[in-house]
Amino acid sequence: MADFEDRIENGEMEDMEFDNTVILQGDDGQDYTFEVLDVIEYEGNQYVILLGDGEDEVTILMLDAEGGDEETESYSAVEDEAVLQAVFDIFKENNSDIFDFAD
Repeated sequence: MADFEDRIENGEMEDMEFDNTVILQGDDGQDYTFEVLDVIEYEGNQYVILLGDGEDEVTILMLDAEGGDEETESYSAVEDEAVLQAVFDIFKENNSDIFDFAD
């Protein structure tokens, strides 16, 4: 599966309009809407930074390269605190001019 940056680089997404929201289905079968804030590559994996409706804390999920199909993608929770912190630090560095991060 080509990653997001490859699709953009190859011009595959030139004419597409993007809605920066994604709907994820939880383990409970309910749909949850998130705003995609960023996609970060870290140690060979892609992580999506999400902000849920009405939330003030971000959610970080890893894109499962093997999961999903042509119309859907599969994400998994990140349980390694060191990875979560590293990905969040990259997100903060990349977006410090957009967001005001409280330390």
